[in-house]
Amino acid sequence: MTQTVEYDYVVVGAGTAGSVLAARLSENSRVSVLLIEAGGDDDPGGALSLPPAWPTLLGTGRNWGERTTEQAFTGTSIPLARGRGLGGSSAINAMVFTRGHRSAYDAWADAGAKGWGFDELLPYLKRSESAHGRDAGARGQDGPLRTAPAHRPSPVLTDCLEAAAEAGFPRARDISSGLDEGFGLPDLSIVGGRRQSAADAYLRPAAGRGNLTVVTDAPVHRVRITADRCTGVLYRDAQGDEVAVGAAREVILAAGAIGTPHLLMLSGIGPEAHLRATGIDVVHPLPGVGANLQDHVMASVVYSAARPVPAGRNNHGEALGLLRSSDRVDAPDLQIIFVDVPQYAGAFTGPGEGYTLNVSLMRPHSHGTVRLASADPTDSPLIDPRYYADARDLAAMVAGVRAARTIGSASALDTWRGAEVVPGPEVNDDAEIGAYLRAAAASYFHPVGTCRIGTDEGAVVDEQLKLRGLRGLRIADASVMPSIVSGNTNATVYGIAERAAALVAASTDF
Repeated sequence: MTQTVEYDYVVVGAGTAGSVLAARLSENSRVSVLLIEAGGDDDPGGALSLPPAWPTLLGTGRNWGERTTEQAFTGTSIPLARGRGLGGSSAINAMVFTRGHRSAYDAWADAGAKGWGFDELLPYLKRSESAHGRDAGARGQDGPLRTAPAHRPSPVLTDCLEAAAEAGFPRARDISSGLDEGFGLPDLSIVGGRRQSAADAYLRPAAGRGNLTVVTDAPVHRVRITADRCTGVLYRDAQGDEVAVGAAREVILAAGAIGTPHLLMLSGIGPEAHLRATGIDVVHPLPGVGANLQDHVMASVVYSAARPVPAGRNNHGEALGLLRSSDRVDAPDLQIIFVDVPQYAGAFTGPGEGYTLNVSLMRPHSHGTVRLASADPTDSPLIDPRYYADARDLAAMVAGVRAARTIGSASALDTWRGAEVVPGPEVNDDAEIGAYLRAAAASYFHPVGTCRIGTDEGAVVDEQLKLRGLRGLRIADASVMPSIVSGNTNATVYGIAERAAALVAASTDF
């Protein structure tokens, strides 16, 4: 084992949150920062920067390539995408930059995450972005990320927006703000026709700082605990050698809602019975680690095209809407995103020419887990989102499919519409639609919640994002969300990381 020098801060994971933290903390030239990333900085086929090429990245080493366990309510194991390498998921995602509706954040505060409501998080959400042309009271104007709606959006997708209006849904002024319901063009993380990842916006501009060290191809497999304090981490370098590194002030985990609980449990921090059953010595019992997993489940309504659909210039999904599954729910709980290519899930197939109305459940009631498959750090964890475990989730998605069909059949799409290919016009009643939803269940790739903020026994971090019962260890990624937000999660992770950087910089507890 090689013992390296000690740094003030050690950040684990160079995805969205880790890139923000490393850049912000290293602005202080008096501190040293080490950022450790399991993946590299390669660009498979040059696809990282080309927005329409993002689906090809899911089949490369830039994606961890995991799947869920077989889902009890679907009977299928579902592919997940999770970014690996500098920029993490922000380097392989579909570049939709939307906050959840403000009600989703206020639910955090109501559930015990005091100080994490929408109004409290808003300054940090704004700090990440330059959303010129948007309301400066709600949107940032001088942040590292330059976000904007699609430049020259696809005509089939703008006609989908017209179809939504025809179907009676309101037009949102800024669907990315977290303040609106309805349909519109969201902001995208695309600048000058190229993807802007967290590494592009935050990490690369900071690369010349002498107090910032970035180590790639170095999976961390343990955090080091002495008494009640985290003192550093162990990782494998590119040559396979074990390296021990110290943290004089803090270790900050930013490995995401899958990677962070996996690392904690490998380190003996988590639910006691599970750790012992897996052969891990219990260092710090914490039952909430790996619990409370939530994800956005998705299913598609696909139409064949009556005329050629122009090739996508942006991210394929340039227009979307946030709506309610019924008048009885108190906040928006569904998203419909319009896509300029056919997207099939499960065993479903169809024509290669067409377009899709993807329905996603934004506020699921179901919760799952992340657990160890073994004590071997190279074994992928067991990921069980438990899609549709709560019957209310399936009922809401049935309503979403009906709403998508209403939009899909509007006259604004008459010149584009061939036929409904999936699920098909023969699938009509609630039971038939429910069966389709189980068979076609897909992940929107938005796992959160596995190390949630709170004050109860199931919480993993407190309101300062410090791990409960240990000093010198903080978590700052999607895992800390008490519940999933009603929007694509990347914009929220930027806000969490910006706030975490401010909390760390202001801390004297080391």
